[in-house]
Amino acid sequence: MSKQPTASKDLSLALDIRPINVAEYHCMAEAGVFHPEERVELITGQLVKMAAKGTAHTVTLRKINRLFTRLSLQLEVMVQVQDPIVLDNYSEPEPDLALLRVDPREYIDAHPTAADTYLAIEVADSSFKYDCETKGKLYAQSNIAEYWVVDVIQRQLHVFRQPSNDGYQSEVILTEDASISPLQFPQITIYVQEMFAVIRNQP
Repeated sequence: MSKQPTASKDLSLALDIRPINVAEYHCMAEAGVFHPEERVELITGQLVKMAAKGTAHTVTLRKINRLFTRLSLQLEVMVQVQDPIVLDNYSEPEPDLALLRVDPREYIDAHPTAADTYLAIEVADSSFKYDCETKGKLYAQSNIAEYWVVDVIQRQLHVFRQPSNDGYQSEVILTEDASISPLQFPQITIYVQEMFAVIRNQP
């Protein structure tokens, strides 16, 4: 009778995990390691599958993109949707939306970095805890001045500011009737309700 292998109770203690760096990650993508429809991002040296996008997520992101694209006509800013930002040698997340410093060459030479990023935004449903905690700390450690998490379930906007190595030191939760001005662009006002789909009145 063959003996079944015994799983380690704590693989993180039993194994020395070898992280993947950004250059290796790019080589894997160029070599076709990932399926064309497979959505992954590099987070602290590990490949993380991105959550499937529900209808509420899709509609909310579409509205936010439309909102900031319209505002970008008044501002010196570039709007990027679900594309990479290099934070360090081991992290390259793809925030749902980011406001970037304008690059005359449209970042053709390299992906934008944290230093190019005015504001990162994640739209969250099932990923809310991960976006607030794991990604929030990552963006803060990279010194991105402002980070928003749009909670499509509670229809609230979580605004994170004052980055530090321990995470953002300020979190403000705004409801739909509130408004906000991004740190970098105090001259504009954004109404939180504009980010969410209109709720159909019940009969």
